[in-house]
Amino acid sequence: MKKLPSYDLIIIGAGPAGLAASIYASRYRIGHLVLGQQPGGTITLAHRVENYPGFPSVSGFELGQKFLDHAKSLGGDIENKEVVEIKKENNHFRIITNNNGQYQAKAIIIATGTKRKSLGVPGEETYLGHGVSYCATCDAAFYKGKTVAVVGGANAACSGALHLARFAKKVYLIYRGERLRAEPAWVQEARENPKIEIIFNTNPLTILGDGQKVTAITLDKPYGGQEELAVDGVFIEVGGVPVAGLAKNLGVKTDEDNYLLTDNSMATNIPGIFAAGDINAFQKNCQQVVTAVAEGAQAALGVYQYLSQTTASPRQPAKRTKD
Repeated sequence: MKKLPSYDLIIIGAGPAGLAASIYASRYRIGHLVLGQQPGGTITLAHRVENYPGFPSVSGFELGQKFLDHAKSLGGDIENKEVVEIKKENNHFRIITNNNGQYQAKAIIIATGTKRKSLGVPGEETYLGHGVSYCATCDAAFYKGKTVAVVGGANAACSGALHLARFAKKVYLIYRGERLRAEPAWVQEARENPKIEIIFNTNPLTILGDGQKVTAITLDKPYGGQEELAVDGVFIEVGGVPVAGLAKNLGVKTDEDNYLLTDNSMATNIPGIFAAGDINAFQKNCQQVVTAVAEGAQAALGVYQYLSQTTASPRQPAKRTKD
């Protein structure tokens, strides 16, 4: 049987948490591989980041690229592959990717983050890609001079509405609650933007179209005397759900919302499996780049300590860096 590529550590997920873990794994001389479908992570879709220390205002793509370049500069091996299965075999893990690639690792950091949550209303799937979008940064430019709706009330919804306002003539920000949950700075900016109209205590019921594209959205209560708003696009920003399937299949414990439970070293209940970033229950109420990076660093330290206690772990050659 062909010998599988073997590493001390495999990091699943290439967002801020995974790349930070790679940076620190390189510093600890841990032989490792990063597997992720979206190098840089979902932060690359953010049109603007204003709360990461040292970068008063930077695009999400630029920040994600800096993380990626930093990890690579220290010798991080990063492959754009989807992990579809993890198996526990004796004293190591077997990782299988979507192209039937297989690897072995003594430890794993799961940094798979979250995926966008859908509304689950009629018309959402029908018009996905034809007026329904989950990414304002990706699709805003297609709505120049048009009217759009953004559904949600947290940071992603407010920042998405502000980005859309650069192109659209009108942006409805529809939220089910009485007040927006975004950071006050985002809320103030959205309130002060003349193109943005905020609709509170309201839920969308149906996304309507003409068979080709979105034409309107219906609401559960009248707004301006109407239960139907004419719009050219609907942007859904209602949060995310943890991508926890791989971990749960291994018996990793989760909270009631399926976020992974860890101790202070980011270790889960399964020896050798660690978790960092938005997937971690520690972060569910503060899913920020800065906290993801911190958890990635802590997870790498946890792995280093775990390997030191369980095996005489080989180290990869790495570039010398200044402390």
